Amino acid sequence: MAVQGARGGVRRGCPSLLPLLCSSATPAHSLSLSLPLHVFSCSSCRSPHSLSQGHTGRTFRDPLLHANSAGTTTASQPAPARGRHRRATGNDPAECTDGYHWDPQTEHCKDINECETIPDACKGEMKCFNHYGGYLCLPRSASVIPAPEPPITPTEAFNPCPVGYEPQGDSCVDVDECERDEHDCQPSQQCINTLGAFTCQCPDGYRKVGTECIDIDECRYRYCQHRCVNVPGSFSCQCEPGFQLAGNNRSCIDVNECEMGAPCSQRCYNTYGTFLCRCDQGYELGPDGFACNDIDECSYSSYLCQFQCVNEPGKFSCVCPEGYQLLGTRMCQDINECETGEHQCTEAQTCVNIHGRYQCVDNNRCQDPYVQVSENRCVCPVNKPACRDLPFSIVHRYMSITSERSVPSDIFQIQATSVSAGAYNTFRIRSGDDNGDFYIRQINNISAMLVLARAVSGPREYTLDLEMVSVNPLVSYQGNYQTSSALRLSIYVGPYTF
Repeated sequence: MAVQGARGGVRRGCPSLLPLLCSSATPAHSLSLSLPLHVFSCSSCRSPHSLSQGHTGRTFRDPLLHANSAGTTTASQPAPARGRHRRATGNDPAECTDGYHWDPQTEHCKDINECETIPDACKGEMKCFNHYGGYLCLPRSASVIPAPEPPITPTEAFNPCPVGYEPQGDSCVDVDECERDEHDCQPSQQCINTLGAFTCQCPDGYRKVGTECIDIDECRYRYCQHRCVNVPGSFSCQCEPGFQLAGNNRSCIDVNECEMGAPCSQRCYNTYGTFLCRCDQGYELGPDGFACNDIDECSYSSYLCQFQCVNEPGKFSCVCPEGYQLLGTRMCQDINECETGEHQCTEAQTCVNIHGRYQCVDNNRCQDPYVQVSENRCVCPVNKPACRDLPFSIVHRYMSITSERSVPSDIFQIQATSVSAGAYNTFRIRSGDDNGDFYIRQINNISAMLVLARAVSGPREYTLDLEMVSVNPLVSYQGNYQTSSALRLSIYVGPYTF
């Protein structure tokens, strides 16, 4: 209901909220008051500074008023619904709130018209206006514009039971609001019936904020040892690479990748949270950390093998040329085919072992005018004229040396087997050293040393006649007596330095 009034009196000491509700001789300015008239009751005022709401007992003070630009005063408060003014169940009129009385016909509380029941409810020039649960005193010049009546809802049957219960015979039973769908739970919530009421419960992993269900971020509470992933209504724990979830789905335990097919090509070592690949001897770990690549040891040094290095998976081996065999793992040793029987010399020949091979020489190498007197020894008879200027005897010897031998190098010693008393002996290279690769160094009167003067490379063969000339002044036959003997030395130079 809206109230419009002209000048009138304001009763001193009444609440400032309604300056025109009580009679007074004090003039009042024109005002416009917009409020439902069934809210406030002057009859309920107990102090000069408060105005009570008739049916609730709530108190409203001056701060609820505010002035607008026109200098008028405005106040507003929702109106109570009709017929809902009972304190409790029963049909006792005393159970209605102030300003209402019990109507046995409708079985509801009905508003009391104080303007009719209270004599001189308003004093002076004030006029009484009834409203729900109370009345108003306004200037007589005030005009009243009725507010729209609230819709009248169908009358509900009287329920003598407490809220949340319904009568059943002589007793009250609980109403299952969840089953009847008489609840206001959200679609995501679960309605749980309780005695006289119901509750709205959020699913696991959610918490209720107001009427809504909000996801709980479990990751804030550090449930997981490594990584936590929050998902709507739940969470999951994840582990760093190299770990797996334990049985409690929160802790992380080490994974033995070596037992689970780690990609190591050779050896695998498990470590905390990871693994290491290692290679066997002769291999090195590839850039990917998994594969093992063969090490070419032969490419690192040319001194691993005496002759030739052969790389093999994970290792290397040394090989020797034909005619040689390994001595240990790296050195090469000449095979003596003459001792092993791996030669093809005939019975009329003698097998001579040389570096890397063998040589078959005739058992009788004496050439005319020499005649063989023993193995490897030839003599030129003095009765043969051709023997006059030739050494009296020639002894055949054989030797073998390696290529690129360091020089000077003593390679063969000459020793006289018999010496006449008073004889003076000298040694020389009679033939076979056309390039001067050798020389004789005499040691004493009966021996001398053949020296290699220059490095030579094989395969190559020398045949040197080393001559010992004996001069004996004690034997006089038409002058000094001179005789000589020779050693025919066959030198075979091998093809290698070993």
